[in-house]
Amino acid sequence: MKKIAIYPGTFDPITNGHVDLIQRGLRIFDQIIVAVAMNPKKTSLFTVEERVRMAEEAVKGLGDVKVESFDGLLMDYAREKGATAIIRGLRAVSDFEYELQMALMNRRLDSEVETVFMMPSEEYSYLTSSIVKEVASLNGSVKGLVPEVVEKAFRKKFK
Repeated sequence: MKKIAIYPGTFDPITNGHVDLIQRGLRIFDQIIVAVAMNPKKTSLFTVEERVRMAEEAVKGLGDVKVESFDGLLMDYAREKGATAIIRGLRAVSDFEYELQMALMNRRLDSEVETVFMMPSEEYSYLTSSIVKEVASLNGSVKGLVPEVVEKAFRKKFK
């Protein structure tokens, strides 16, 4: 049976830290679905279509990785896709409390789907989409922090 994992997030935008977790997740799972969340509670810099397109470009050639947008409960989406795991990144202790609460709620909603926590590579342990957006908005260099497609999108957005 194919082991499918969902890697959910807003990916506003996708960073090299996200790509790192996807690459490493492919060592464990046969397929990873990058699930770009449509979260009306968050104000996104990029539209969901832009985020999906940038993520598709960023993961091109990595292996069996799909990028899709989704709306609604993550566990309903995971069930629909036949996933057995949810991948979540933990950068620091500060991430843990929120991620633990989400993992426990997800387990309550569907005990057949496991949450797998992955630590980023050391070089990306501080990296967040919010930090990258702030640096880019102030005309700072984000080279090496985001895929090239995201760099280009920032230049266009912040002309």
